[in-house]
This record gives sequence, structure tokens and C-alpha cells, in this order.
Amino acid sequence: MNNKMRKIIVFNFVSLDGFFEGPNKELNWHQVDEEFHQFAIDQLNEIDTILFGRVTYQMMHAYWTSSHAASTDPVITGLMNSKNKIVFSRTLDKTHWENSKLIKENLVEELIQMKHQDGKDMIILGSGIITCLFAELGLIDEYRIMINPVILGNGNLLFKRINERHKLKLLRSGIFNSGNALLCYEPYKTPE
Repeated sequence: MNNKMRKIIVFNFVSLDGFFEGPNKELNWHQVDEEFHQFAIDQLNEIDTILFGRVTYQMMHAYWTSSHAASTDPVITGLMNSKNKIVFSRTLDKTHWENSKLIKENLVEELIQMKHQDGKDMIILGSGIITCLFAELGLIDEYRIMINPVILGNGNLLFKRINERHKLKLLRSGIFNSGNALLCYEPYKTPE
């Protein structure tokens, strides 16, 4: 067994006013260019498992298994399809995406067990509901928030389901040529 626990990382685009999707779930405001594309490839190479809620899983499955994705973005398409995928859902009956597994119950126990398994880190892409749930349970090890230079004015807040304060420590930051700002945080741990 691995002495070092695998991390659960959250990655999400957000607008300057904190929305991770527009009011109709639109994502057309994301600043995606060659620099971000390389960042996405590097990030996917750091992990071996992607964690999803049902809605994001179904959206990502529809896109990354399409011929459009394969022709316009073959490297990321290959990575997304080859990685292990876990979908947390009480309403989904089965998964259809290769290398995917459905977890319907005992989420905390399953996640803790996965963190102790050998392997690379795990990442949550999108999936605001499970991001908030796992944050409230203290299961998130790193937040990678990509702030896009846009104010949406309305939409779905990334952390709208968080009910208490979570103090974070800045690990690193970076500015992209597009104006995107990457902020990476870990939960603040009280010295023992």
C-alpha cells in the first residue's frame, strides 16, 4: 500500500463574480487557447482518475466520445477517454463511458478507500454539487480555480452549497496570456 495518500483536486473555470456556468449552464465564456490546452494536457497527465457528478458526467461523456472532439482535440480526447472515471449519482443506473464506474452509496467510505489506493491523484472537473459536498466533508486536498476575465452577472455559483467558512492557503498562482488567472489553494490545516 502507498504511504502517500492520493489527493483529490478540484479544477474549475469561474467568472470574476464566482460563477462556474451561466444561467442556462452555458460555458461559452471560457477562455481556451493553446496555452490553456497545454495546461489541460499537463494536468490530465498528473492524474489517473476523474470524479464526476451525474450532470457533468453525462455532458462530458457526450462531448468527449464525439467525432467532433476526436477531430478537433485528439490529445485531450484520448486522455479523457482513457482515464478512470467515477460518477457519483443516486439516479443514474449504469455508465456507458469506457473506464467508468458508478458509485451510488457510501460515497465517503469509497473516496477514503480510493485515496489510500496506489495511483496518481484524482480530479473533479466541473461537478459543483460534489465539489461542495466533498469540501464540506473535508475530502478536497487542492483547489485549482481558473478565473476568467469576465463578469457574468448571473449563473451557478461554484460554492453555493458551502455552509461554513473554509480557510485556504495559497500554493501557487499564474497568469495566462488570455487574461485567465490560475489560483491553487489547499485547505488550511491547524498545526498539531
